[in-house]
Amino acid sequence: MAGQAVGSWTLSRRGLLATAATSLLAACGRTEVPGVRRPENPELVIGANLELTGVGRFMGLLQERSLRIMADTLNEAQVPVGNLRRTIRLVIRDNKSNPRVAADQTAELATRENVHAIVGGCLAETSLRIIPAAEEHQVPFISFAAADNLTTPLSERTYIYKLAPDARDMARALGALIRSQKLQRVGLLAAAGPHGDSGLRAVTAALESNDRTLVATARLPRAEGADCGPAAERVVVQSPDAVIIWGTSPFAGAAARAVRDTGYTGALFFDAGAVSEELLDERNSPAVEGAYAVHPISLSGSSLTNTTTAGLARRDFVYRYIHEHGAFSGFAPYGADAVRLIADAARLGKSVDRGRIRAYLATQVVEGIAGAYSFSPIWHGGMAPDFLGVFTVSNGAWSRVS
Repeated sequence: MAGQAVGSWTLSRRGLLATAATSLLAACGRTEVPGVRRPENPELVIGANLELTGVGRFMGLLQERSLRIMADTLNEAQVPVGNLRRTIRLVIRDNKSNPRVAADQTAELATRENVHAIVGGCLAETSLRIIPAAEEHQVPFISFAAADNLTTPLSERTYIYKLAPDARDMARALGALIRSQKLQRVGLLAAAGPHGDSGLRAVTAALESNDRTLVATARLPRAEGADCGPAAERVVVQSPDAVIIWGTSPFAGAAARAVRDTGYTGALFFDAGAVSEELLDERNSPAVEGAYAVHPISLSGSSLTNTTTAGLARRDFVYRYIHEHGAFSGFAPYGADAVRLIADAARLGKSVDRGRIRAYLATQVVEGIAGAYSFSPIWHGGMAPDFLGVFTVSNGAWSRVS
């Protein structure tokens, strides 16, 4: 899968790789150290800083499943790193959806556990607290959150990468979809915090470029279980033709229920952060039936007709996921992609040195399970926009529209 082209979108980046990779790799250590005994059971140790409890649990638990499935898959043959074959070992921590805890656990993973890389941070708030700790300890960190300021400014994010699609790309797709449905007046309910901040900026620009009118905006409450009714009323009172809900579970589902409770019967649209098993549960399903979301194409699972290397890997992952957990969730593959990206970086760099893993992450141009990524020394995320699709909720399940 590593090195596979992902279409015309990636070609403009490839010219950057040759010039910058040399300077990055020159600073990294040697693969083998003379006189040092090889370990009997060499490992590639990946720390996972996840929201297994708290408001981010609907995303964090999916990523834990995904991480374990991909680690088990790669460990069947182990990861060739230099002259050794290494076993992936996961060190998983529950940050409780608490940014302070996430920061403390990053320091612990980097020092006490001596991990070679860290993944996680499904919420923008936790990722933003992980980042300084990862930079301080010079450990590569791959974030699963979607806020746009996670990898910029690059001078302060040299060890940081992200997989989720950019808010700009999702908003552009939503704007084009709303225009295609000839909906003119749009209301926006955005999450509190950096995820909602990114959505507000991106949606405003996308609607303007599509000649749509943003008639009202409101921010959702921060606390789980808080009343979304006042925010919904502020938007619906302006008589929008469409309402965009930009937020993660469980806030997105609560917002959808609140919007419907006002009597609004128009179109609902979600960003990818809203998509989880919780959004379609029995509480939310009546409110979100017929709604649309822009999401990576992994939401549609695996196609039996796709026989490319990436397609076969996606099919195998979906099969394993269903076998172990009963049903596939489209948000889950980020964890799998992160594990494979780190394994490929170690393989290509012939070392588990953190600096070399960081440098070789910056050369990854691959199609993964969730979608395609085209990292470079001056671009650390997120997903290629060509791998976003439009989905609608039909009979309580996601169905791909385009």
